[in-house]
Amino acid sequence: MRSTYRTTAGALLSVALLCGTAACSGGGEGKAAPKAGTSAEAKDSGRQGAGKPADAAAVAEVRNAASKAEEITSLSYTMSGRMPGTGTVEGKASMSMKPQALQMTMDVKGATADASGEMEMRVVDGAFYMRAADKGDAAAKWIKFDLKAMQDAQGGAGAGAKGGMGSEANRNPADDAAGMGAAKDLTKVGEETVDGVKTTHYTGTATLDQLRQDLKGKSPEVRERREKNLAELEKLGADKLEMDLWIDGKGHTKQFRTRSETRKGPYDMSMKFLDVNKPVTVQAPPADQVTDMAELARKLQEAKGAGQAA
Repeated sequence: MRSTYRTTAGALLSVALLCGTAACSGGGEGKAAPKAGTSAEAKDSGRQGAGKPADAAAVAEVRNAASKAEEITSLSYTMSGRMPGTGTVEGKASMSMKPQALQMTMDVKGATADASGEMEMRVVDGAFYMRAADKGDAAAKWIKFDLKAMQDAQGGAGAGAKGGMGSEANRNPADDAAGMGAAKDLTKVGEETVDGVKTTHYTGTATLDQLRQDLKGKSPEVRERREKNLAELEKLGADKLEMDLWIDGKGHTKQFRTRSETRKGPYDMSMKFLDVNKPVTVQAPPADQVTDMAELARKLQEAKGAGQAA
């Protein structure tokens, strides 16, 4: 396994669902390529409404979809897009919020071959598993982390405790779309079909401060999750988000896209929701393919103590 790619995989880990987080259309500098089921013209047409007062009916529909997103207990989705300083990312994930479980695969295309490859993550039974490999390398070893130990190392119950790798299991990616109701210029673009599903397309822009203001009155759990998402965006140097949301006939989010110009470069991520509130099963990797970091640390500590005693 190339050491440079290991570094890339580690950096992606903390922002994988930020795309998530994710929901992405891959693209070039500043403009993503259109995804199947929607046209480039339809995606970009919403920007024409920027600066206009919010459409009250559009705000009501978006907030209704956000309310339903807060009730999600399991979800499968695809994501693709461009992460600043990383390159293009495509992936697929299934997750359960209760009990916490996650299975995600990601394909990263960086600026060089050493910065590209595949990453796979699993969260199950209180453990976080990760492996990074060249495409098709099924023999790559998994690394195992204890979720509680990681959270304790990141500050116990403080604001950072749910950050990093340990946070991926309880992150609801639909939260990204939930903040769109804060957009002051929210408008309806029109009817569009996404992967054979009839949807209504909405668009709007909002600053991170406006998104935070929109958290007033939300439950502590929802506020915590969405604050964490905003913190990750701040780390990238984002200040304002351009958002596009596609809602199906049942009032559920079908697709969500976020764009921003950050200090580290263009951010353009989209997510398509596949299955909602359907059973998700995640299995731990075979034990003989896993390196337990806690066990490894213990052995190293024992070896260090034996050397000092000699």
